[in-house]
Amino acid sequence: MSADLAGCVAVVTGAARNIGRAIAIDLARGGASVTINALNSAGEAAAVARAIENVGSKALVQLADISDPAGAQQLIDATAQHFGRIDILVNNAAIRRETRFDELDWKEWRAVCGVTLDGAYLCARAALPHLRKSDRAAIVNIGGMSAYSGSAGRAHVVAAKAGLAGLTRALAHDLAADGITVNCVAPGLVDTARGHSAGGTPAHHALNRTLLGRRGEPEDIAAVVTFLCGPGARYITGQTLHANGGAYLC
Repeated sequence: MSADLAGCVAVVTGAARNIGRAIAIDLARGGASVTINALNSAGEAAAVARAIENVGSKALVQLADISDPAGAQQLIDATAQHFGRIDILVNNAAIRRETRFDELDWKEWRAVCGVTLDGAYLCARAALPHLRKSDRAAIVNIGGMSAYSGSAGRAHVVAAKAGLAGLTRALAHDLAADGITVNCVAPGLVDTARGHSAGGTPAHHALNRTLLGRRGEPEDIAAVVTFLCGPGARYITGQTLHANGGAYLC
């Protein structure tokens, strides 16, 4: 187990399952203490905390609605109070529904954009005073391949994920003087368990293939995130790293 992140404290939003879960555990394997954020999946979040403790790191479960300013602030304040610092913020929380554009109402549009894009903004704003105190500060936003390829029935998801890529580049400019790196990871065709609220397996998965001949696993994405948070990536900022097995080239 690498100790590159020893002494660091990370906040991972949407960390109760799938890619967020894998990211939280991988950061812990690197030595970081991790706050696991979820909206209401207390049992699954607690299971992630146990997995983190099993690899020898510390964990905190914090249920909060990061699309709400008070919820995002609560998440960051609880982390800082518990661990005494924050070095890493991973904005992973998202809603990934599929809805035809002519059936897409304002409420669903706002729900998706509120969690994915507003949540990243709110958490970054709340965490900024703590990140500025760290000499290893990193923000990683989890985007998506569909922000570049487009996808039918996902106007709200594509728009929010594309916004994350833009936010990444803007914050890289704004926060460079503070020594804070800001990057985006864009997963594609990753096998995850998707509930009814996420619309099940995305239809576009059946229409795409990868050059490597397999779908990705959450751990494939987690490895990229951990790298971007580590000492070997301190000269990388404002970038989007695509992790999709070559699917974007097919």
